[in-house]
Amino acid sequence: MKGRGPLELMESAWAARRASFDLSDAERRAAVEAVRTDLDRAATMLRGRDEGVLYAHALHLRAHVELDVGDVDRAAELWSEAVAVLRVTGDPLQLAHKVRHLGDLERERGRLGEAEAHYAEALGLYRAHGGALDLDFANAVNRMALVKEAMGDTAEARELWREVRERYGGLGLQEGVGEAERHLADLG
Repeated sequence: MKGRGPLELMESAWAARRASFDLSDAERRAAVEAVRTDLDRAATMLRGRDEGVLYAHALHLRAHVELDVGDVDRAAELWSEAVAVLRVTGDPLQLAHKVRHLGDLERERGRLGEAEAHYAEALGLYRAHGGALDLDFANAVNRMALVKEAMGDTAEARELWREVRERYGGLGLQEGVGEAERHLADLG
């Protein structure tokens, strides 16, 4: 459809991505290609303009689509580009969110040291700029707790899981509170 701006393209692509999960495989492949095309168009419209945060968001959405189809390397490239853009724009919370996603990718790859470094950066940004009742902040603490636990740093993991429990509790997310309590029980 002609005349759609980047925000409209991103919103409709994201809705189409969500709807694609209920389609048959063939229909889903076609839908994913249309989503990619729209997100690429939105990113092209935003590239080079004074809208770095929106450009980084288009890259972020595109990275999620790449994860959906199993292309972890391409997702990492997209999130790395979004991080580079956000380092210039000076939006610390958006930067923290994208850096956390890079940490998630590294954790999934089993690269715990790299994941830990990304999570440490994200948590530093959230601690300096985030709100106490910020879900993204709580999720970043959760991910760092998982990494610390996997690395065998039980003392730090316990401290982080306590923080996770508190943050999710403050948000009214009992599932997250339960997850934290299970980890704390396992850690003794």
